[in-house]
Amino acid sequence: MGKLTVRALRAVLVVVLAGTVFVQASLLWALATDPEDGSLPLTPLRVTTILGMVSVQVALVCIWRLVTMVRRGTVFSDAAFRYVHALIGAIVALALVWFAVTILNAPGQRADPGVTVVMVGIGVAILGVALIVLVLRMLLAQTVARDVEAAQMRAELDDVI
Repeated sequence: MGKLTVRALRAVLVVVLAGTVFVQASLLWALATDPEDGSLPLTPLRVTTILGMVSVQVALVCIWRLVTMVRRGTVFSDAAFRYVHALIGAIVALALVWFAVTILNAPGQRADPGVTVVMVGIGVAILGVALIVLVLRMLLAQTVARDVEAAQMRAELDDVI
């Protein structure tokens, strides 16, 4: 991965992280100061949004660490699995939070249930992303196993020579 690519990705990660922190701070401020006056209960939606932002932040930190490992050439090691597992967990948590938002929003969509169906579809798509990362994790495991096997063969070959 080139330096420009890494810098561009890190810039995007920083912007998204700053955005999630801003949204969380705004929602916490709203929770602390705004009274409930609407027909839709905003407090549960605000809390689930804050939890969703935490999931996104965990995913961003894991991606940052994996990009660092790629840059150093150490991504094909057992240490990478910690971040991949955390990334999968964060994506699944985000999907669960999204389903919670869908449930909270559903009673207000009785006149137009298509919105709820679309929201469920988005939740399933988020779970699909987790499955894609799981497949990539399996590829990483195969690569790490092959790397270990190659190192053993090199050691045996060095013994023979």
